[in-house]
Amino acid sequence: MSAAEKTNLLNLDRLAMQEFFVGVGEKPFRATQVIQWIHQYGVDDFDAMTNLGKDLRARLRDMAEIQAPEIIQDQTAADGTRKWLLRLNGGNAIETVFIPEEDRGTLCVSSQVGCTLNCSFCSTGQQGFNRSLTVAEIISQLLVANRALGRDPKGDRIITNVVLMGMGEPLLNFDNVLPAMRLMLDDYAYGLSRRRVTLSTAGVVPMLERLREECPVSLAVSLHAPNDALRDQLVPLNKKYAIQELLEACRRYCADSPRSRVTFEYVMLDGVNDSVEHAHELVDLLQTVPSKVNLIPFNTFPQTQYRCSSKAIIDRFREVLIAAGLTTITRKTRGDDIDAACGQLAGRVQDRTRRRERLVIKASQA
Repeated sequence: MSAAEKTNLLNLDRLAMQEFFVGVGEKPFRATQVIQWIHQYGVDDFDAMTNLGKDLRARLRDMAEIQAPEIIQDQTAADGTRKWLLRLNGGNAIETVFIPEEDRGTLCVSSQVGCTLNCSFCSTGQQGFNRSLTVAEIISQLLVANRALGRDPKGDRIITNVVLMGMGEPLLNFDNVLPAMRLMLDDYAYGLSRRRVTLSTAGVVPMLERLREECPVSLAVSLHAPNDALRDQLVPLNKKYAIQELLEACRRYCADSPRSRVTFEYVMLDGVNDSVEHAHELVDLLQTVPSKVNLIPFNTFPQTQYRCSSKAIIDRFREVLIAAGLTTITRKTRGDDIDAACGQLAGRVQDRTRRRERLVIKASQA
C-alpha cells in the first residue's frame, strides 16, 4: 500500500480508532492500546508497540502510519516561552507556543492555516487563509511539544493546559477540532480535564451550541469592544453575529454548569476601545453573563495601525471593571521577542485570499 493510501492514525480519536480496528477484523480494545502508545508514550514505530502481536504490527506497517508535522524552527524567548514552526504540506507552516509558568504549562494550539476572519488588530488575520487543519495536524502540536519538552509519561505533566488560541478560528473547523479535543480529554491519550482545555472564538454563534452539546470545554470569547459599532470595525464577524446574540449564546453555554464562567478577551488599543466610558459599557454588557475578563496589551506587528494602551490607561480600565464586581486580570505579555505573544502568530501561509497582497498595495499607496 502506498503512503498516500495509508491511514494516519493521528487523525483518529478513540471511537474512530475502534472503528478502524473493527474494520480490519480486530477487537475494539486495540484502539486503547494504540492510542496510549502514540499519545502517552510518543511512539510512532509499530514494532515498538510490544503488547500487539507481530502479525498485527506487520499489518499496521502496511496499512497505517503515524505522521506528525516536522519542526522546522524552534525558538525560545527570554522569558522561557517556546515557539515551534511546524511544516505542513502545500508549502504551509503553522506556529505553536508553549508558555511555562510556576503553577502550569500552557500550550497554545492552532486550528487553521491563517484565518478567514480578518480581525484588524491580529497579525494572524492579516496573513490571509489557506485551509483548515486536519485532526492529525491539530493534535500533533501537543504530541510534538511533549516530545520537544522531554515529557516523561510516568512523571509530572509539563503541559497542563491547552488553549485553542493559535492561528485560526476553531469553530470554523469544528469537525476536526472536536476529535482533537476528545483526544486531549481522553485518559488514554492526554487526560486533561475539561477546565484545562480552552477554546477561544470570535463568536461563531451556531457552533457554540454544538460545542456545548458535544464537548463543553472552557470557553473564551474574543470580544474587544463593548458595542456593535466598534466591534464591527475590530471583529468583522460581529456584522453577522452581533454582541447580544453572542452573549445569549454564552449564557446558554453556562446554563448547565453553574460554576463555569466565560472568559472575555479584550485587547487594549490606544484611543480606540480603552476609555473609561468603554469600561462602563463593558460592565453593563456583562452583568448578566457569568464572566471574567482578560485585558490583553496589544502586541504590535508590521503595517499595523494600532498602538498599545499605556499601563496607566489599562490599570484605570481594569479598576472600573473590578469596582463593578467583574473578575479582571491584565494578561502578562509573553514571548513577544520571538513574535509568540497574543495576536502575533503568523506561520507561513500560502494565502488563497490575497489578503496580504492587498494590504501591501494599500500600505504602498498611503
